[in-house]
Amino acid sequence: MGNRNYRFETLQIHAGLDKDTPSGARGISITPTAAYRFQSCDHAARLFELSEPGNIYTRLQNPTTAAYEERIAALYGGVGALAVASGMSSVLVAVLSLAQQGDNIVASPYLYGGTYNLFRCTLRRLGIECRIAPSVSAADFAALVDERTKAIYVESMGNPTCAVPDLEALGQLAKAKDVPFVVDNTFGAAGFLCNPFDWGANIVVDSATKWINGHGTAMGGIIVDGGNYNWGNGKFPQIDGPSEGYHGLNLYEAFGNQAFIVKCRVDGLRDLGCCPSPFDSYLMLIGLETLSLRVKQEVESTWRLAEYCRNHPKVKSVSFVGFESHPSHENAKKYYSMGSSAVFTIELKGTLESTVRFVESLHLAAHMTMIGDSITVVTHPASTTHKQLGEADLKAAGVTPTLLRISLGLEHVDDLIADFEQAFSCVEL
Repeated sequence: MGNRNYRFETLQIHAGLDKDTPSGARGISITPTAAYRFQSCDHAARLFELSEPGNIYTRLQNPTTAAYEERIAALYGGVGALAVASGMSSVLVAVLSLAQQGDNIVASPYLYGGTYNLFRCTLRRLGIECRIAPSVSAADFAALVDERTKAIYVESMGNPTCAVPDLEALGQLAKAKDVPFVVDNTFGAAGFLCNPFDWGANIVVDSATKWINGHGTAMGGIIVDGGNYNWGNGKFPQIDGPSEGYHGLNLYEAFGNQAFIVKCRVDGLRDLGCCPSPFDSYLMLIGLETLSLRVKQEVESTWRLAEYCRNHPKVKSVSFVGFESHPSHENAKKYYSMGSSAVFTIELKGTLESTVRFVESLHLAAHMTMIGDSITVVTHPASTTHKQLGEADLKAAGVTPTLLRISLGLEHVDDLIADFEQAFSCVEL
């Protein structure tokens, strides 16, 4: 379908649909196959040398997943997308497609705990240095960029502090330094709340497990290529140079502005094997059809619950970008269409023990490590998502023993407020 003239709410339903299918089916079929028949040996050879598009093996491509990727690319306005098995897989494949031993990336201090450990531990063992900026200011990032920097990396809304960086300033810095700007846009809800490509990003990664799926029923990640970076600038010989894995094929010469997303597929998925199942891709497609409706209600409920918490005597502080008191309030107004995402944090009065008592007293809100679900989730980062961080890194990330991250679901907000009220009544200070 021609996507250019349609709005997000239309694309989330129609993009990727094959309306000419002989069956006339309204929905996209699940293709549960591992492999595909070749027309001839010559046909197979053309597929494997990348001179002809087509299906080889579901680790690389699948018709159901391809429809899902087309829909995501349309929502973001990118030149291509790649579905992978998890949000962490999207970060790993994207970074390894950019950097190799001896290179570095410069990253925000406000990162999801799993991403932080990937950058500081696993990538270090592979010879890739991660330089964590002391803040999200462009000046602090600029001081860490050198000739071996292969990416500037931020989250469009930090996890769990909800810090929103100045995406436009960082995009301008990346352009001036001629370095790809990579944004984890999980909190941006597939571009509905925030589209980093509008502000200079070159690559977007996204945990589809969250708002894209929306119901906590499948794991997945997405990489989206904006098609707006010059891969022929001499900095990425693995993209604009002879490929060892494809008999010297130059991906940039062969695929132009889609060279990066092609590399992620033909090298990343081929070698790392982190592909989604066709059924999971189908669940993501179903989730996308109602994404805008779900997110609107969740954000509206977030305002109500955050206001309730701000006025509660047992709450020390509320960190919600919708409030003027939040340091990222102005950035959230600029970069997020509704002025916030559906997540906020609260810091309770009392101790670690009283905080645990509150969490374990909740009946409706679930105690899980999840965001973007149809169920409201309360997470204690210090004992879950950021458990592996040391004391100094926890402080830098804004994680304290009494901090709770709250992700709004689709329940009636008055029922959620009642659940919080009864949980607070169980806590003695």
